[in-house]
Amino acid sequence: MLSITKEFHFSASHRLDHLTADHPCSRLHGHNYVLMVELSLPSSQLSRSGFVRDYRDLDVLKKWIDELLDHRHLNDVMTDRNPSAENIAMWIYENWREEIPEMTAVRVSETPKTWATYRPAG
Repeated sequence: MLSITKEFHFSASHRLDHLTADHPCSRLHGHNYVLMVELSLPSSQLSRSGFVRDYRDLDVLKKWIDELLDHRHLNDVMTDRNPSAENIAMWIYENWREEIPEMTAVRVSETPKTWATYRPAG
């Protein structure tokens, strides 16, 4: 199995529900997010060029991130779930798994020391 990753950046605000009133994440705040997508294939399925996928094919994902997530309030974008890093990773995977079937994981960082990874079972 071979894997590639590509990193994207966006800035956004959010507020997390279901926390105590004194929890800092229950208040409106923002992050400079780092998003990494991982794509994987068995070596026997590489393209003729030897790619899992051409990185340039992911430009459409970058455009979507810039238009939908960058400088937005994530509670207004992700209306079906609380916009925690874990839920953001899973939500992005769910939105892109059909267009990018090689996607095997999505990682989201809110701070340089914290990461949430969504990797579907199976």
